[in-house]
Amino acid sequence: MRLTPEQIDRYRRDGFVVVEDLLPEAMRRRMKSALAELVEASRAVETHDQVYDLEPGHTPANPRVRRIKKPHLRNGVFDAFMRSPAVLDIVSALLGPSGVRLHGSKLNLKAAGYGSPVEWHQDWAFYPHTNDDVCAMGVYLDDATQDNGAMLVIPGSHDGPLHDHHHPDGYFCGAIDPERSGIDFSRAVALTAPAGACSFHHARLLHGSAQNLSDRPRNLLLYEFAAADAYPLRETPEWTAYEARLLRGESSVTPRLKACPVRLPFPPPPREGSIYESQSLAERRFFAVGAP
Repeated sequence: MRLTPEQIDRYRRDGFVVVEDLLPEAMRRRMKSALAELVEASRAVETHDQVYDLEPGHTPANPRVRRIKKPHLRNGVFDAFMRSPAVLDIVSALLGPSGVRLHGSKLNLKAAGYGSPVEWHQDWAFYPHTNDDVCAMGVYLDDATQDNGAMLVIPGSHDGPLHDHHHPDGYFCGAIDPERSGIDFSRAVALTAPAGACSFHHARLLHGSAQNLSDRPRNLLLYEFAAADAYPLRETPEWTAYEARLLRGESSVTPRLKACPVRLPFPPPPREGSIYESQSLAERRFFAVGAP
């Protein structure tokens, strides 16, 4: 599948585009089965680790997982989809001719009745690069609706400023203060779509999501991609592993430079491990958290 010129223009203008029916139904079912197995295995885990980020209230008898870290390393079905020509053709059209490199992956779970919110943020605050041809792809394992925590975005915000994601005490917390930011949140739109759809959003796009208090899950697989000539500013990668994440294009040691607003995510938050842990330290929150 290839994007139409109108879809590419929409991504350039609004900072996002949604493509329905990109994930084959048979593969979606395999992903759901793999996810169920991973959640079942979390019964043996008592605290956050290299695979799991756990919801408050997680117990062996009642497993509650809010994130699977690096799912492409946990089950081959997640790796296979990101390498498919259908996916790489779309990402290449959005990021340019140099190629495509995987930056990372995660699977965010919003279980029915308690799935945690994600505060407003820009991915760019977490992993700035030498240019901003960087995007995230969301794979809808379930229907995303207004009431089960669909991702909210502010169209066109990817062409605006990089907002402050630091706590007043100076450390990075990965969340924007809704009162100090000056953002008009009334402009937000929900990326609602049926299971099997995929969204693509620019790394500088403002986005967040509310808690899922509905009776339906909303599980979202996320791949983070960068142009092959966009190099991370936050850290110096281990070269062999970094090159192994090149999915399309040729290796190069010549980064493409573009003037973009950058604020490094340092000093690190007192609690690290995931965006949920970092954002738990935010002084003020936009999204309400109800009782599970």
